[in-house]
Amino acid sequence: MRKRFLAILALPVILAACAANNSSSTHVIAESDLATHNWVLTKVDNKAIDLPEPFKAPNLELSTDLAANGHSGCNRYFGQAELQEGKLRVEKMGMTMMACPEPAMEMERIMSTTLMEWSDASITGNELTLTNADHTLTFKRTETQ
Repeated sequence: MRKRFLAILALPVILAACAANNSSSTHVIAESDLATHNWVLTKVDNKAIDLPEPFKAPNLELSTDLAANGHSGCNRYFGQAELQEGKLRVEKMGMTMMACPEPAMEMERIMSTTLMEWSDASITGNELTLTNADHTLTFKRTETQ
């Protein structure tokens, strides 16, 4: 009887430890999780990006005060990122105005519209995912240049 009682008491502790262990890989992000990293776009809507040479993958760099800048596929952009309750956007985004051939311009449209709208933001390992009603952008973290 005593062994069964101890087993019943131990079960919630074991289950709580397992749940805590599984949920630790994804957490609500804080400014410190985003800042001082270079986030390079690797996927759009769960498909690997494919840009022809000489175009490079878009990126997002955030400073400690969440000043944002990067390359959107064709042009450079800048603005002020906001993080509220697990959602991220870049407010008052400005960018250079070069014209580029497709698919760089389409990549730029997806990147800039997603960044300017509130998106659910999550970090799992070295990946940042921004998801809104239209697109899911997946970035890989690297150190800032």
